[in-house]
Amino acid sequence: MTHSIINSSNAPAAIGPYSQATLHNGTMYVSGQIPLDPQSGELVSGTIEEETHQVMKNLFAILQEAGMGFDNVLKCSIFVKDLSNFGKINEVYGSYFTANPPARETVEVSRLPKDVNVEISCIAALGV
Repeated sequence: MTHSIINSSNAPAAIGPYSQATLHNGTMYVSGQIPLDPQSGELVSGTIEEETHQVMKNLFAILQEAGMGFDNVLKCSIFVKDLSNFGKINEVYGSYFTANPPARETVEVSRLPKDVNVEISCIAALGV
């Protein structure tokens, strides 16, 4: 079985040797997204809410490229530099998953790419 590489010009290009997402047998694995603006290539560095919104927009652009949306997401992984931001991140994240939210974990880490404050990845499936 082969897999397809998914890339969206509406999401930031990969900053290393990885794909934005891969699709195999109707399941898509989306790489961690950080608050990079896809048009300017610049980091969104405002409030944690603004950063989280940009991360979610980037995820959505990749999902859309494969004909999916947030309703197709089965699981998310959230990585944060400061778990005291959990409530603010959770509020923004929850606004994108208004019904039947996916499984998830949130983990505090010491550092993220480009020293951002939040990174989110997801697994989605067609036919959900």
